[in-house]
Amino acid sequence: MNRLYAGMDSPLSASGSHRAVIIPVPYDGTSTWGKGADRGPAALLNATDNMEVYDMETGTEVYREGVAIAEAIEGHGSPEAMCAAVKAATSKVLAQHQIPVIIGGEHSVSIGAIQACAEAYPELTVLHLDAHADLRDAYQGSPCNHACAVHWASRNVKLVQVGIRSMDESERPFIQPGNLFSGEHCHFTPDDRWMEDALIRCGREGIPLYITVDLDVFDPAFVPDTGTPEPGGLDWYQVTTLIRKASERFNIVGMDVVELAAHAGSKPSDFLAAKLLYKMLTYALKPAPIS
Repeated sequence: MNRLYAGMDSPLSASGSHRAVIIPVPYDGTSTWGKGADRGPAALLNATDNMEVYDMETGTEVYREGVAIAEAIEGHGSPEAMCAAVKAATSKVLAQHQIPVIIGGEHSVSIGAIQACAEAYPELTVLHLDAHADLRDAYQGSPCNHACAVHWASRNVKLVQVGIRSMDESERPFIQPGNLFSGEHCHFTPDDRWMEDALIRCGREGIPLYITVDLDVFDPAFVPDTGTPEPGGLDWYQVTTLIRKASERFNIVGMDVVELAAHAGSKPSDFLAAKLLYKMLTYALKPAPIS
């Protein structure tokens, strides 16, 4: 944990009393179209180093709360070995009463993290923001595939899905009834009433919540650099408002941002991903405003 989040030190970080730990997972082993997700964690963190750290919305600087960056999980071997390694790393962070924050990498990196959080918090709900349902029971011979990212969650915890606009017919049986909010529904529901409906579906106030964000939930106009972009996505304020409201209502116990397909020309997408993660940390950790 030698690298400083956003290039900034804080008293909590210096003492080792971190409230959140970022776990980079540069894995792109099961992606099936656009490549580059293995470069996503480094690109996101590099963009973070070039970002102003004062959050105008909340009047805070979340890095002061102690945000550590763990060693990247590399040398993954099989998809199953990668999932097991992420689960072990996530469990270690949870055992220290810190929030695990996974940055991918493609979406299969979320599977082990969700499993670890479900073991620690049996009442867990997963809030899944994505263009794709990711509910296949297996793909290309493995259940640890990006197309299966939330299949385990659909069978074992409450799963609420937002922004979905692409799926295979075989995934339909795994949708939890009433818990999928399509991209079309999000766009055409007046006054963004779908947000309150989605939050109600997550459960009672105070329940443990894991938030997984595949960057293709955004319209490609906002994030073109992702493995499988889909038209009709959400915008910046829809995504951040939903996450803010979820953080106000529930106990955020884990999160991830995945599927940044970084390359030499992807700086706008890199920066959006970095800014999104900073907002998610701000909402989850709720730092006191700077006086």
